[in-house]
Order: sequence, then structure tokens, then C-alpha cells
Amino acid sequence: MDRNKKETFVTEMNGRLKKAQATFLVDYQGLDMLAMDKIRSELRKIDVEFQVVKNRLLKLASQDTDNKSIENYFIGPCAIAITYSDVVSPAKALMNLTKEIKTLGIKAGQISGKPMDVDDIKRLASLPSREQLLAQVLSAMQAVPTSMVRVLNGIILKLLFLLKAIESQKSNA
Repeated sequence: MDRNKKETFVTEMNGRLKKAQATFLVDYQGLDMLAMDKIRSELRKIDVEFQVVKNRLLKLASQDTDNKSIENYFIGPCAIAITYSDVVSPAKALMNLTKEIKTLGIKAGQISGKPMDVDDIKRLASLPSREQLLAQVLSAMQAVPTSMVRVLNGIILKLLFLLKAIESQKSNA
């Protein structure tokens, strides 16, 4: 790659890294093309960019971005997974891929400038997906009005039973 192409690449990568919500560094050493294609296709399904990048170019591109926090991990063969929205799905997908592809390793990651090691990424991957969390919040929000309606309905029924008892008592007397 000549100098102009490298400068263009660094500029484009810097723009993508500035927009990214999270990035994950992956060690791809020892992977064949079939495994790399599988990784790319799995990550593409969840709108995650996956690219092998030279460390020197990645260091240059990560200047003035949140990736500066994980710059010490730019050692050895690196590939980067970039997500612009959901941060849990890529972590889950990468953890599942490391189970399937034994030579694939996760080095580190960052979410909004906060560096994460492999243990943090494992904990992130164990979280429910965004859709599941939204469903849980929605069901919790829906439970409150439903409970209130039941309580109000119970008060009205008690009042009705009281009036019925008073009516039957007066009719007997």
C-alpha cells in the first residue's frame, strides 16, 4: 500500500472509530480463510464491521477516539470488530465464535472509551440482548397499571358487597 492509500485508510478508519459505540480487538493468528469467512458472516448478520488492520495504522487511526484507551493491546496480529449500535450482540457473537473456533482469541474491547478485558467482555456477553431488556422493562411498566386497576376493582367490589349486605339486612328487619 502506498503512502496516499495509507493516509486515506487512516482517515476513513478514524472517522469510523469516532462513530463507533464499541470496538473489540481479536487475535486471528492461526485462522484459515474458512474460519475468517465464518467470523465475518456471523458479525455481518448483526451489523458489525470486522477488519484485519496493521497495528501501526490502527494506532494512527485511533488518535482522538475512544480506542486510545486500548492502544496497549495493539500487539501481534489484530483484527477489529466495530459496532455502531448494540454492544451486547457483538460480544455474544464473538464469545460464541471463540467456543466454535478454538484458535480465535479476544484481546480487549472498549465501550465509549472504557477499556474492557476478556473477563469484562464475558460478563457483557452474559447480559440479555437489547430486545430482551426492553421487553423486561415494558412488562415491568405494564404491571404497575394492571395492579392498580386490580386494587381499584377490589375496592369497588367490597363497596358493592357492603351495600348488598346492608340491603339484605334492612329487608330482613
